[in-house]
Amino acid sequence: MTTVTPHRLVHNARYLTWLISDTAKGLASALFGFAIPLIALIVTNDPAQAGIISAVGMTIRTITTVFGGVLADRHHRIVMMIIGSAAGVVIAGAFTVLALTDALTFATLLLIDIALAARTGLFDIAGESALKEIVPDDAMGRAQAANQGRDAVLQLAGGPLGGVLLAAGAWLIGAAMAVFHLIAMMTAWMLLRTAPRAAHHAAPEVGDADAAASTGLVAAAVAVGKPNALREVAEGFRWLFSRPDLRGVLFVATIVNLGFSTALTTVIYALQQAGHSTITIGLLATAGGVAMLLGALVAPVLVSRMRASVVIIGGLAVATVGVCGMIPAHEPWALMVMLGVTVFFIPAVNAALMGYFMVATPTELLGRANSASAVLGMGAMPLAPLIAGFGLAAIGRENTLIAASVLCAISVVLAVANPGLRALPAESGWTAHARQFEVR
Repeated sequence: MTTVTPHRLVHNARYLTWLISDTAKGLASALFGFAIPLIALIVTNDPAQAGIISAVGMTIRTITTVFGGVLADRHHRIVMMIIGSAAGVVIAGAFTVLALTDALTFATLLLIDIALAARTGLFDIAGESALKEIVPDDAMGRAQAANQGRDAVLQLAGGPLGGVLLAAGAWLIGAAMAVFHLIAMMTAWMLLRTAPRAAHHAAPEVGDADAAASTGLVAAAVAVGKPNALREVAEGFRWLFSRPDLRGVLFVATIVNLGFSTALTTVIYALQQAGHSTITIGLLATAGGVAMLLGALVAPVLVSRMRASVVIIGGLAVATVGVCGMIPAHEPWALMVMLGVTVFFIPAVNAALMGYFMVATPTELLGRANSASAVLGMGAMPLAPLIAGFGLAAIGRENTLIAASVLCAISVVLAVANPGLRALPAESGWTAHARQFEVR
């Protein structure tokens, strides 16, 4: 009789290197995600125009994510991480120059947001997909829970850090982003240097990893234009919709993402228009980060011991209650409490959803399946800043939050009614459960 020792993530040096790279990139994104709505409001003094900037950026990210999955499956995923971080350094530098020269306008903010959204869509899927090559399936749920904890820390740090930097000058946001993207690029290069020679089926056929890195940018630039790119995109969507254990979950994610994003954007816009400082608004993000961090601490236990279906449906129900609680809450402290309620179980929900998805998806399809999942999950999100911006102007804060609450409630109803979601087991049963749906 043999005893299987569980994989220890803390002993996996390549996972830790990946985590540092992904965290640095995530912190850069968190800073800009926090700052861009506020900078847009400061520059334009118009919630509707700020909503347009965010909506266009989300739309570009959604479109480019489709092709980002193709790139991730065609090319060495870690090389794509390096290229994406290098692009982030350049774009962040451009934003810094614009801010220093007082050239931030509606048009320039829109262009920067489009560039960063395209960078995220084209390259971030590769980083997410590379995790399957680094972490074994029996530890994927715990890895995703750890990533959720990391995301909570980013939110915890991103809000106050962004508020302080923005209070001192918008250019500091760009400078900090450039530094974080540079760290992400350097650690991704370290990950590439330690990768096994045959670590990725789609690595470019060149002499060594250094040559792959030097040719990756050209390959990335031309890949989308190849005649079979759309066919490869369709393969990702076709595979995803062929899986009854996955397809219904994605529509639930689309609706709840729209509802929650609408609520949070509405609250941020309303606070800024009411005259609250960027530091106060940053503290709201801090409260959410604290709640997510606490939730991330219990997420590994929930994912490993409870059925994923229970974790997901229960977490969505609690989040809906939290969004409803934001309607009568006007003071920042009250909003902090309700935001904490809303996001507490989100790390466990995401760990269950993303962990099972990574286990169930074949490596050769992971980039395209990830992009298809992301597109469906984000598909309606460009509407969130538009609903928030125009909703505030047309129907007011409370009615806009009521609409967001209704969307979240609909997601709970759909989750309960979905047999594929209700059948998802705990982490130990993911591999066997996914195997039932494999095409033979």
